[in-house]
Amino acid sequence: MMKVSFDPFPILETDRLILRRVGPEDAEQIFLLRSNPESMRYVPRPLTKTIEDARTHIALIESRIVSNEGINWAITLKDNPTFIGIIGHYVIRPEHYRAEIGYMILHEFQNMGIISEAIAKVVEYGFREMKLHSIEAIIDPQNRASAKVLEKNHFVMEAHLKENEFYDGKFLDTMIYSLINPE
Repeated sequence: MMKVSFDPFPILETDRLILRRVGPEDAEQIFLLRSNPESMRYVPRPLTKTIEDARTHIALIESRIVSNEGINWAITLKDNPTFIGIIGHYVIRPEHYRAEIGYMILHEFQNMGIISEAIAKVVEYGFREMKLHSIEAIIDPQNRASAKVLEKNHFVMEAHLKENEFYDGKFLDTMIYSLINPE
């Protein structure tokens, strides 16, 4: 079985980005991201209602890092340490050498290639450092922007599951994209 440890926490860098640990200083930005109905349109979770909700979310992220169950990074621009989004291996299945990647970015930073750049780096980390065999992404079929960015990063659509999730009084479809480690 695959073993992972996020101690010390890995800081990742791309041409434009620093992917760093999410911390208490990010609570306001996480609140802005997760309280925005447009940002959360394709995420079947309740909107964040208070800064305290954002702090609770940060604590959950931190607990998953400490227990090696998942890892998330704050997405920041190299010239500005302010949180603009989040990306990570939200669910790690060590027995299958597989993880689920997820990501969100503030509206004003969409369509700039930032998520694609962050995905490429997090995928590289997953394959090289974590020794994953495969990475999956589970998305809403209506989220064409997410599908497009995954396809740009060589993910392949494996399944379209019909009404497999129940949220907010209705059944929802999901699509599973995956990428197998080429090495």
